[in-house]
Amino acid sequence: MNLSLYSAATGMEAQQLNLNTIANNLANVNTPGFKRSKIEFQDLLYQKPRAVGSDAGGGNIVPTGIEVGNGSRVASSSKLFSQGQLTNSGEKLDLAIQGDGFFEVQRSDGTIGFTRDGSFKLNAQGQVVTVDGLPVLSGFQPIPAGSNVTISENGQVSVQNASGTQSFRLTMTRFANPSGLRSMGANLYEETAASGTPESGNPGEQGFGTTLQGYIEGSNVNIMEEMVALIIAQRAYEINSKSIQTSDEMLQNVAQMKR
Repeated sequence: MNLSLYSAATGMEAQQLNLNTIANNLANVNTPGFKRSKIEFQDLLYQKPRAVGSDAGGGNIVPTGIEVGNGSRVASSSKLFSQGQLTNSGEKLDLAIQGDGFFEVQRSDGTIGFTRDGSFKLNAQGQVVTVDGLPVLSGFQPIPAGSNVTISENGQVSVQNASGTQSFRLTMTRFANPSGLRSMGANLYEETAASGTPESGNPGEQGFGTTLQGYIEGSNVNIMEEMVALIIAQRAYEINSKSIQTSDEMLQNVAQMKR
């Protein structure tokens, strides 16, 4: 059996997944709070016609062996939660997190999601919601229409209107392993066993990030890095396809041999 055919095929499949991931990163370059993904590869099992360290006879040990690889596979696709670029929007309810932390959002099925997208709005009841209308928790209280809202870096919210002034403090959530969160789409993540249980705290305290009013955290996708990764993935795919072509030509030569 010509292993090069199968090994190259696994390489092409792995690079296709790599290309899909890069394309998704580039597609979300302008998505608020988006975190880029990266593919991590592993080599497959090896055939070992001659094991290293085996007995060569006479008390001698084989110093090296023979190992024939079977290709590669995608081991994981992990999120990189580095800080995205902060952009001044001027909107009073736009809120960016500078540092570690997430906002809590109540999803339509009643479960809790987590987001870095601080593009918040007010609904008809004065509740702070996401652009999809999902209620934002994280300590937010109803804000009457026409109020002047001030949010400090430590999450202290001051709401001034004709009825007086009210204040409350925001909270944030973080995880021991944010890369273990499950992406749900719509800029939301959910807790998993790999992420660990959520830990709550106030902005600017105990390692939590600070809140910046009137700012939006953009995607952490670097277009130039993704373009370089795209070229590398394309070339790797082409080289693997060339391996399949070469293996096919070798088999063709064998089939055409005459005694």
